[in-house]
Amino acid sequence: MDTRLLDILVCPLCKGPLEYDKPAQELLCRHDGLAFPVRDGIPVMLEDEARTLPPE
Repeated sequence: MDTRLLDILVCPLCKGPLEYDKPAQELLCRHDGLAFPVRDGIPVMLEDEARTLPPE
């Protein structure tokens, strides 16, 4: 995933920062507890496509 792209992407719901989980190929929003998939290098920033993160 391009680091420049990561710098400008935000969560589509809360507009907060995202973390990239390289092994899982996901962008994580800790605030909303969602993981957005990255497919073929393209982030899928749709709430319906995100999975819910387990509580920490």
